[in-house]
Amino acid sequence: MSEKLLYTKEHEWVLVKGNIVRVGISDYAQNELGDIVFVDLPSVGDVVEEGEGFAVLESVKAVSDVYAPVSGKIVAVNEALDDSPELVNESPLEQGWIAEIEIDGPAQTGDLMNEQEYAEYLKGV
Repeated sequence: MSEKLLYTKEHEWVLVKGNIVRVGISDYAQNELGDIVFVDLPSVGDVVEEGEGFAVLESVKAVSDVYAPVSGKIVAVNEALDDSPELVNESPLEQGWIAEIEIDGPAQTGDLMNEQEYAEYLKGV
C-alpha cells in the first residue's frame, strides 16, 4: 500500500481512492509522538477544511492535532482506535488509519509529497 501514499508537511499520509481520501499519520509522526493512549476521532458527517485540525492524538509525551489534507466530509472513522489507540503506533500505515474524507471532484493533491519527496523532507526536520 505504501507506494501509493502521499504525505503532508504535517506528517499525515493520504491514500486517494476515487473521491475518498483515507488519512492517517506517518510512521515518523507516530514515532515522534510516542505511545498513543487516546484518539479523539471526528464524527461521520463532519465537514472539514484543508489544513484544519479534525482529530486529536494523545500520547504519553504530547497532544497533537491531525490536520485535514483536503476539504470534504468525513464518511468513515476508524472506530477500532476507540478501544485500541495503540494501532496508530503498531500499524500507522494500515490498521491505524484515522478517517476517510469524501471530496467534491478530484483530490487537490498538488501540495502533497510522494514517498521519496517525503523522505527528503524528513532529512530537514
